[in-house]
Amino acid sequence: MNRQPGPDDPLPSAPSMTPRSHPPRRGHLFSSLRERNYRLFFAGRLLVNTGTWVQRIAQDWLVLTLTDSATAVGITTALQFLPTLLFGLTGGWIADRWPKRRVLLITQSTMGLTAAALAALTLSGQVTVWHVYVIACTLGTATAIDEPARQAFVNELVGPHNLRNAIGLNASAWQFGALIGPALSGALMANVGTGYAFAINALTYLAPLGSLLLIRPHELHRSSTPPTSDRRLREALRHLAENRTLLWPILLVGAFGLFTISLPVTLASYAKSVLHADAGGYGLLSAATAAGALVGALIAAHRPHTTQRALFGIGGALAVLYMGASLATGPWALAVFLAPMGATTTLLNTATNTAVQIGAPEAFRGRLMGVYVLVFVGSGALGGPLLGAINETFGPRTALLMAGAVPAICATILWLTRPSRQMPSAAPTFHRSLVVARSTHQVRPRGRKFG
Repeated sequence: MNRQPGPDDPLPSAPSMTPRSHPPRRGHLFSSLRERNYRLFFAGRLLVNTGTWVQRIAQDWLVLTLTDSATAVGITTALQFLPTLLFGLTGGWIADRWPKRRVLLITQSTMGLTAAALAALTLSGQVTVWHVYVIACTLGTATAIDEPARQAFVNELVGPHNLRNAIGLNASAWQFGALIGPALSGALMANVGTGYAFAINALTYLAPLGSLLLIRPHELHRSSTPPTSDRRLREALRHLAENRTLLWPILLVGAFGLFTISLPVTLASYAKSVLHADAGGYGLLSAATAAGALVGALIAAHRPHTTQRALFGIGGALAVLYMGASLATGPWALAVFLAPMGATTTLLNTATNTAVQIGAPEAFRGRLMGVYVLVFVGSGALGGPLLGAINETFGPRTALLMAGAVPAICATILWLTRPSRQMPSAAPTFHRSLVVARSTHQVRPRGRKFG
């Protein structure tokens, strides 16, 4: 009988899917880019992520300018994330039931149109905070469907052996945008106005749409498991409830996501009320966080394994950095904390994402990623107005202190109740896959073990 995983064991390994999967190249930072389809996908994400950050910074500053209220900024963040609470699981079901490439073409088109609408309203001088609220909610609805499909689509692009590397590179693309986008957004707002920042973001959506159209479907790493017909999500949720090695990374990322996703709310308040800076100062604070996050993403792409103990260690370090940042006496002292905060946040998010994707059975991957996105993004929906109210009532220093202290308490509780060595492995064996197949009326071949 195989030994069960403990806190120092690597997170679950992926089951083999098809003979086309390439063996991993240990230590190769860009191994996923050997796949033509992934190169196209990565290039599209690199550009659109920059545009997304350009809009995110401009949107927060626009709301702060229109209302002079950090709570209003938090409400905007919440409205953008709130649809995930309502449609996150539905988005996961859609990812399991429909071709992911087709779903992404629809969702990315919708996101581009929302950016164009906000640009038109702002450039015409007609924009109000209610317009921003409605557009943020529309964008959040598209994101709730887009995220599970996009996360699960990565496995089809590179296969299971390169999945860890691809997730790390995706994070680096996001953080590269977070590094360039805030500074670009600040420059655009200072020189030509906020509306042009939204227009730039709308144009960047041509890149992912073009890359999706150029992807060759016959080169995708298709799963041999047919789509499940279970529309009620019951089997996927039952599997998650019974498998704590999948559940605890989701709970961990939710505890930190409540505060880390909404860090821009605190940074906007810090720049305006403490530093008395303009939009450019806010952009520079965000860029400092993104610089560290980019380094963290490259480390995540290079590292082959992350243990349970290391993952909780990353969470503990992140909590300490947040509490330390609350004591910073000036912008440069704060930047010293922001860079490692960005790195550890990326390492935490990438490791938990990988644990869920690799540990999830093929039949449930889309829906389990829907649960992951629901908890991760949904925590941001709750944390946005919460942090906005804390910033407005007690100030950004208190917000930073609570952003470290509260997740530290949650992480400690999760560590004390973490999966023991007697817990079953999250890696799907043939026996577990057969049980899943029978529960969803699928027929699987006998005599073969995956993994």
